[in-house]
Amino acid sequence: MTEPSTRILLIRHGINDYVKEHRLAGWTPGVYLNAEGQAQAAALAERLGGAALAALYSSPLERARETAAPLAARLGLPVQILDALGETRCGDWTGQAVEELRKTELWLQVQFYPGGFRYPGGESTLEVQTRMVAALDMLCAAHPGQTIAVFSHADPIKLAVAFYAGTPLDLYQRLTVAPASISELEFTSYRPMLVRLNDCAHIQEWDTEDADKR
Repeated sequence: MTEPSTRILLIRHGINDYVKEHRLAGWTPGVYLNAEGQAQAAALAERLGGAALAALYSSPLERARETAAPLAARLGLPVQILDALGETRCGDWTGQAVEELRKTELWLQVQFYPGGFRYPGGESTLEVQTRMVAALDMLCAAHPGQTIAVFSHADPIKLAVAFYAGTPLDLYQRLTVAPASISELEFTSYRPMLVRLNDCAHIQEWDTEDADKR
């Protein structure tokens, strides 16, 4: 008899002003959804309002928790907070404009050799992937045969998807995860599978320039 699979919906937070201004928010406190982001969160709740979700988990950062809130209210589920689902700790790059960072040699490294990259004063890309995968493995074990939603951030989601899809760490930047998008992983007894990536069907329009900005 085939064992039931566990499914994890990986949902990126909605648009905020840091995303629109192309700045790295990192763990900056007080970064909230703007009006567009709030509309995206409402659309997401409408899209998933009929889903049989067993639990909701979120990064502790406000923009992720705000994105989860409308769906939580609709389903009558609490949003459980896990630090391991948080954004990359960008260190000295926190709050910096992407346009300025693109002028540095380190920017080239994070684009083409992320496996060897560490944010100045912050986390390495490998550390982000490791904590994210450990968290998802834990949640998968806690919810056998169920479907859950996890609200996180662009790079942590892309790094987790890359790991489970067997994509080398140095190629994870080829993946796109737009604000308020849904990506889905299925875990069976013999392998994980990527079911969908960057599903934006509930969002009428989105700017590709915003896709991978935090």
